[in-house]
Amino acid sequence: MLHPLIGLPAAKYTRADNELYYYFIYNRIVSAVVEAGGIPVLLPTDMPEEATRALYERVDGILLPGGGDVDPRFYGEERHPATQTPDLSRDMLELNLVRWAVDDDVPLMGICRGNQVINVALGGTLVQDIPSEVETEITHDIPNRPEGRVKRAHTVEVQPESRLANILQGTEFKVNSLHHQSVEQPAPGLQVAALSSDGVVEALEVPNKRFAVSVQWHPEDMYMDDAAMKRLFEAFVDAARERALARASI
Repeated sequence: MLHPLIGLPAAKYTRADNELYYYFIYNRIVSAVVEAGGIPVLLPTDMPEEATRALYERVDGILLPGGGDVDPRFYGEERHPATQTPDLSRDMLELNLVRWAVDDDVPLMGICRGNQVINVALGGTLVQDIPSEVETEITHDIPNRPEGRVKRAHTVEVQPESRLANILQGTEFKVNSLHHQSVEQPAPGLQVAALSSDGVVEALEVPNKRFAVSVQWHPEDMYMDDAAMKRLFEAFVDAARERALARASI
């Protein structure tokens, strides 16, 4: 069986002991991709765009993981006091990857921040801080601790006609929740695929693509004991495999 190459953008951090930059990717995303049959490939920031494009053209799918807030300059707003200090190099890398993938029909999946990046890249806006901007009784920003990452915090309602409902094989799911920002205005051409009961957007799709689906929750922390979330990774990797096979036959 062919194992497609899945591009994973890496985050940066500075080590306190030597003040040097390092790249990292959450291990459960890597594990989810591998278990679904894909081979993860690191996509680092700070490379020349020509080099980034060359690496992008070698992978069969793009998966945007969770992480910090997107700089609001990319959707035309001032920074809210609760918005985290942005990583401009990661923002620019991922915004480019989304636009390339949608234009080229490369399978694209987004998780949490990735859901928001896809929306911004295609022309949408974000709620910068749910607690201060949205009336809700749902706690969307569970502390980022081991128990918080697996806790099913609230229910999402998946649109019955969506591709996501077809993949997950249902329309109502309990999910984890580790975000203080969310989609505000969906980008032109994007379809909302799921909502929480307070109206917060929980998933997006680009219709008529090989695969372009993003979710606000973290399926990489759920797939081990949740067959629906495992199917999400498998559907994405299957779409990447399909593209790889199509390219190989040319």
